[in-house]
Amino acid sequence: MKYTFLSLLLLFSSSVIAQDLTSQVDALLTKQYPSDGPGAVALISKGGKPIYRKAFGMASMENNVALTPEHVFEIGSITKQFTAVSILMLVEQGKLSLEDPINKYIENYPMHGHTITIHHLLTHTSGIKSYTGMERWTKLWRNDMTPQEMIDLFKEEPMDFAPGEKYLYNNSAYFMLGYIIEKASGVSYPDFVEKNIFTPLGMKNSYYGSKSKIIKNRALGYQKAEEYINAEYLSLTQPYAAGSIMSTVDDLLLWNTAVHANKLVKKETLQKAFTNYKLNNGKLINYGYGWGLNDINGSATFEHSGGIFGYTTNAIYLPKEDVFVAVFSNCDCNPPGDVSTRMAALAIGKPYANQVAKITLEADYAKSLTGVYEFEDGATRIITAEGGQLYSQRSGGEKFKLIAQDKSTFSFENSFSILQFTTTKAGVTEAIFKERIDHTKGVKTNKPIPTHTEISVSEEVLKQYVGVYEIQPGFALTITLENGHLMSQATGQQKFEIFPESPTKFFLKVVDAQLEFFPNAEGKVESLMLYQAGRSIPGKKK
Repeated sequence: MKYTFLSLLLLFSSSVIAQDLTSQVDALLTKQYPSDGPGAVALISKGGKPIYRKAFGMASMENNVALTPEHVFEIGSITKQFTAVSILMLVEQGKLSLEDPINKYIENYPMHGHTITIHHLLTHTSGIKSYTGMERWTKLWRNDMTPQEMIDLFKEEPMDFAPGEKYLYNNSAYFMLGYIIEKASGVSYPDFVEKNIFTPLGMKNSYYGSKSKIIKNRALGYQKAEEYINAEYLSLTQPYAAGSIMSTVDDLLLWNTAVHANKLVKKETLQKAFTNYKLNNGKLINYGYGWGLNDINGSATFEHSGGIFGYTTNAIYLPKEDVFVAVFSNCDCNPPGDVSTRMAALAIGKPYANQVAKITLEADYAKSLTGVYEFEDGATRIITAEGGQLYSQRSGGEKFKLIAQDKSTFSFENSFSILQFTTTKAGVTEAIFKERIDHTKGVKTNKPIPTHTEISVSEEVLKQYVGVYEIQPGFALTITLENGHLMSQATGQQKFEIFPESPTKFFLKVVDAQLEFFPNAEGKVESLMLYQAGRSIPGKKK
């Protein structure tokens, strides 16, 4: 009887813990993905077995179809995991080497006096220009293109840096890896992943993506401007090995389980995918082959996000705890990175603390920390104070409230970031910015804090700025006049008020950005310029 009672007690305890996890995750996802808009499918597994699996929101707003866990999504850059493992499979087969120069497989590719290897492509350290950052690529989104045609699009571009000198996320690199897989294996990239990964692993709802094929349970993709819209069309021949796979959360669990059970490559080969590689100067990049390396409150993670027109995804694996989390969303307006990280933290019993100030700062002390800080990674952060409340704003970025944990440690509102202040013996104020695994040090400078002075401008003047200004195809700034206030809303983003500092120049308070409007010779406004993060970005009025 004693043994039976103890067993029942343990069973009851486990049930309570599971119910508590379910209710907490439900609360997170319900808040982020309302039932009447595009939503998300979420899965948590422990030991390869699902312990949470639910869907929120709509798969088709037009047809009033709710999402289910079985729906198929474009997973975007999570595709890079499949590409990296495919390369490692070919390494084991002796068909290529990680140190092979890329022009061994891509004839006449300009190396610009450097040796660019497959390893450089896998680690985003090649220095090759990423085509998704090229303006002329935006005009080609609807075109079906061959791998060679896509490579021809960017191969003559100047390199961003010498191989191994920097880490810069690069879609061109993983596109080229797909072409190298074709050359080394003798079959197309879609056929390779189908025959060597999807079929052997029983991933029956995973596909090399297509807009034209009938794919059962396809979740439709959305974007958001003034309201939800169907996602801009992108031929899936273009993301290719960098982002064209479609899948379900269930199939991604099959994939994750198989990878870590060494069903595709040997343990020693797989370890290459989860090695934290270094730049030429010895600095760690926190990226392996197809997986980012991070942590959640001290527990190591292997993870990757994905973003493609109409879809955002995130997948996290904690090897020590054998916990896997995947969240797929069918709107690129609502990325699941933060919520999936919080879910993983809950699942391993290391939840992120509620962001509540633990002390109250004196106004004079808060003011002593204000200033312009320059960081090792090149970022500039401006620390300001309003009474005893501190704020941090990265140059070109959003303004965040800093929540005091003690006199030197502050958490960022709605973020995992931490800022810690110290003073050296020489009296220099320093700050350590921590964003999970990433740490970088900054030093307070003597530079003055940039300021903008708001002036009054008549509604008659403000009216002439109202309209939609196209930044690039599928992305625009919409300017509206609401109750005497001029508002700006970027495609898929929140609406913010812009404040005049001259009759034609305006600034945002929540983001370090400015707008300037330009009239033509007749005095009619026909364009604007967005100034942000050191860039000047033009927009033409439609």
